[in-house]
Amino acid sequence: MDFPKERQAIIEVGQRLYDRGLVVANDGNVSMRLPDGSILCTPTGVSKGGMTPEMLPRVSLDGTVLYAMEGKGPSSEIKMHLRVYERDQSANGVVHAHPPYATAFAIRGETFDAPMMPETVVALPSIPLAGYATPSTHEVPDSIEPFVGTTSACLLEHHGALTWGPSLEQAMLSMERLEYMATVTAITRQLGGERRLSDERIMRLKEIFGT
Repeated sequence: MDFPKERQAIIEVGQRLYDRGLVVANDGNVSMRLPDGSILCTPTGVSKGGMTPEMLPRVSLDGTVLYAMEGKGPSSEIKMHLRVYERDQSANGVVHAHPPYATAFAIRGETFDAPMMPETVVALPSIPLAGYATPSTHEVPDSIEPFVGTTSACLLEHHGALTWGPSLEQAMLSMERLEYMATVTAITRQLGGERRLSDERIMRLKEIFGT
């Protein structure tokens, strides 16, 4: 089987998403840019906690299917992944999931990027909201395109969240961080509201970490 290590990496990320409750049933999708420029991705209609390496389709950057088991082609949402790879040459991994707290904010039509923790100021300072797009249409990649190249995550209105990065692992870490930020924000609002870092502290972080 071609690209066995990369296939295993996607299997492991899918299992992590499922185990952490960031996806349920057959929701979500994961992809990786391969050394030959093609894209390895998760199949349609399969739980991310129950995939096997041979199930994973491979497509070209224009969406042409290069390999797929019968009945296990790429999800229609591969269009969203391909748009990231087209617009950001540094992106080598993309994760789409439905993390509960982040998705709740997406359903409300609001984001949660107040600078409350040093880690988020450095690693994920901006979380824009992509406007609602009809699933399986080109509206979906069009909705996220304005944010590709300027951040590594966005909410999808009434849908979920999308993260990307220079590796699949970095994209997965961003998804975990995104959900943690959403959870902390929801809890702090229950306690009376966010308490932001001061501008001086934010500037100091940016000086130290070069963000």
